[in-house]
Amino acid sequence: MKYVDEFRSLALANKLLAEIRRTVTRPWVIMEVCGGQTHSIVKYGLDQLLPPEIELVHGPGCPVCVTSLESIDRAHALARRPGVIFCSFGDMLRVPGSSGDLFQVKAQGGDVRVVYSPLDCLKVARENPGKQVVFFAIGFETTAPANAMSVWQARALGIGNYSILVSHVTVPPAMTCILESPGNRVQAFLGAGHVCAVMGWEEYEPLAARYRVPIVVTGFEPLDLLEGILMAARQLEDGRHEVENQYARAVVRGGNPEARRTIARVFEPCDRAWRGIGVIPASGYRLREEFAAYDAARIFEIEGIVSREPEACISGLVLQGARRPLDCPAFGTSCTPETPLGATMVSAEGACAAYYNYGRRRGADSQSAAPRLVSAPGVAETKVEASLDPAGTGACATE
Repeated sequence: MKYVDEFRSLALANKLLAEIRRTVTRPWVIMEVCGGQTHSIVKYGLDQLLPPEIELVHGPGCPVCVTSLESIDRAHALARRPGVIFCSFGDMLRVPGSSGDLFQVKAQGGDVRVVYSPLDCLKVARENPGKQVVFFAIGFETTAPANAMSVWQARALGIGNYSILVSHVTVPPAMTCILESPGNRVQAFLGAGHVCAVMGWEEYEPLAARYRVPIVVTGFEPLDLLEGILMAARQLEDGRHEVENQYARAVVRGGNPEARRTIARVFEPCDRAWRGIGVIPASGYRLREEFAAYDAARIFEIEGIVSREPEACISGLVLQGARRPLDCPAFGTSCTPETPLGATMVSAEGACAAYYNYGRRRGADSQSAAPRLVSAPGVAETKVEASLDPAGTGACATE
């Protein structure tokens, strides 16, 4: 597929890997923030191709995974209520709460519906004026603009039976939490390209300066990730700590101004609990007071829910990069995608799901399990050349 295959070229990957090997002279620990990046790394076996000096650890960038257990349980309580139509993205339906998931709530009679956009919920609300329509608004800054717009539109259109259960989280405070952790080993970050497409990278610059840590905004294809690693390694070897943009084809420094304005009009920062991690100050969004009429947490009495994580699940440590999925004794035994104990085994961006689905299991031949990079003859090799310039201003330069 044009503009995708070019970024999966084995020949260009080998050039980048050779440059990484020439660059590194000592061990470095680099965290990829986003779960989508984790899946590409595991799917294509990139971590197995890197020199031993580079260690990749997986970060808390899976929005489904970090949604707190309390938020999940509140969602389930709302979905069980008569007169409520509970709408959600599909990947939240199998995320386990303290007792079951939304599929089970639906099987027990709850009106649970999958939508592809929060704006779809406005149509549902109009078609069902006698019911309350609640949308489960989760995710990082990436999904916040559309969720904010749904509230803005509901107010403009006079739709009074629509509300959102907000569980938004933001990336920079989580990175700060990791860097300030006593056991932190992370020396550089691969920033989440889609978050920065919305927010830009200005807010990462104080982090890089304060903690003296390189941050490279990185895409999701194999060549994106390899060049992001190369750019981070160069900074580490040179003793630099800057924010660089590998994902130049999608990200600019200021992000998307209109999306940022939409977020700021509707949401304000708040403390937020992260699943398996705890409360991180100023790491979430909540609705501003003027939109309180659309806040499901205020409309419905859903406080006082006591949530308990399964003792066997170490997903919180996995999300912090302190442990790998294979360190969990439940991985692949009592915890599988069919019987998950934690969200990291359910989500399409969860590290545990990536390890399981791409053959990283105990006793498996992981070297042969992951798909390998391939190149269509005459496509990637001739049309794209990797950018290996020290400035690292772009992922790949097409003819």
